[in-house]
Amino acid sequence: MIPYGKQSISEQDIAAVVEVLRSSHLTQGPKVTEFEQALSHYCQSKHAIAVNSGTSALHIACLALGVSTGDIVWTSALSFVASANCALYCGATIDFVDVELNTGNMDMQLLANKLADAKKQNQLPNVIIPVHFAGLPCDMAHLAELANIYNFKIIEDACHALGATYQNKPVGSTQFSDICVFSFHPVKNITSGEGGAALTNCDMLARKMRLYSSHGITKDESEFNNEMQGDWYHEQLVLGYNYRMSDIHAALGLNQLTRLTLFIQQRQEIVQRYLHALGEHCDILSQQEPGRQSAHHLFVICVDKAKRKKLFNVLRRAGIWVQLHYMNIASQPYFVNLNFNAADYDNVETISNSAISLPIYSELSIEQQYFVISAVIDELAQS
Repeated sequence: MIPYGKQSISEQDIAAVVEVLRSSHLTQGPKVTEFEQALSHYCQSKHAIAVNSGTSALHIACLALGVSTGDIVWTSALSFVASANCALYCGATIDFVDVELNTGNMDMQLLANKLADAKKQNQLPNVIIPVHFAGLPCDMAHLAELANIYNFKIIEDACHALGATYQNKPVGSTQFSDICVFSFHPVKNITSGEGGAALTNCDMLARKMRLYSSHGITKDESEFNNEMQGDWYHEQLVLGYNYRMSDIHAALGLNQLTRLTLFIQQRQEIVQRYLHALGEHCDILSQQEPGRQSAHHLFVICVDKAKRKKLFNVLRRAGIWVQLHYMNIASQPYFVNLNFNAADYDNVETISNSAISLPIYSELSIEQQYFVISAVIDELAQS
C-alpha cells in the first residue's frame, strides 16, 4: 500500500526516544523545553508552547485570546473539523468563510465583503482562524490589514504549514497574527507521534497558553495570590487542561526538526514530478503564490465530480491510499444541526466534490510516484 502520507523515522529518532526512556524524566522533563526552544528558533518566534495535539493548541489559543460565550469566530470550511471545534469548546459561535478555488485558502475579498456586512449587523468576529491549506500560506498581510480595520484577533491554523515561508519569513513567526498553531501528527511534515504547538511573540499570551495547557496551575511565585508556603506550593489560577507534551514525544519531535529542511526539499521534488506529469490531465491546487512558499503537506488534484468516485476507488484497489481533504465542514451532521448549509460556501463545495489527495511524503520513491502517476493518467484517459 502507498499511503497519502506517512512518517519518516530514522535510527537517530529511535535513539532519541530510547534515551528519554532510560532517563529519569518521561513526562515534564528537559526535552519539552528543548523542543520548544528549537521551534522558536526555527520559526523566529519568541515563544513556543508544546502540547499533545494541534487541536489542543487551537483550543488554548482561543482560550488565551479570551474566546467565550457570546463571541464569534470565523474560519475556513475547507479544513479538519478542529479548526471550528476549538471555538465551540469555548462556547463561542462559529461561522465560515469561503475559499479561493485555485488554492483552497480563505478568500480575502470574500472575507472583506463578509466583514463589511457583519459590521452593518453588529456581528463582527472576535477572532478569525485562517487555514494554510495543504501547506500554502494564506495572504496574511491582507488579513492583518482587515484585522486593523475590524478589530479582530488572528490565530493561524498552520497545522499543514511547518516549513513554509511567507514574505521570506517562516510561518510561525506570527508577523501578521497573534498566535500560530502547528500539528505534529504522523502525516505532517515532522512528527512527535501525537503533538502540537502554539507560537506567539506576546509574553502575556504565552503565559496564558502555558497555564491553560497545564491544569491552570502555576508554580511561579510572582503569579501567586497568596504567600508561598514551601517548594511544594502551587496555585490553580484558571480552569485548565492536561494538554502537556511528554518528554518522549518531544524527543522525537526535536530530532525530526533537524531534518525538516530535507523533508521540505524532498516534498518539493515530488511536487515537481507531479506537476510535470499531471499538469495537462487534471486541475491542481496551487503549489505556490507570489511571496509564499508552500510546505507541501498535501498534493491535491481536482477532477470532475462524476469521475472522482471511480478514480478514488480505482486507485485504492491498486494499493494507492488516496484521501479527501476535506469534506465541507458545513456538510457534517453536527454543523447541519447548527443550521449550516454546505451550499452557502460554493468554492469549498466545488473542491470537496472534486479533490483527491495523492501520496506525498519524504520516503515516497520515484518508482512508487510514477506508479501513482500512471494509474491516475490511465483512469482519466478512460473516463
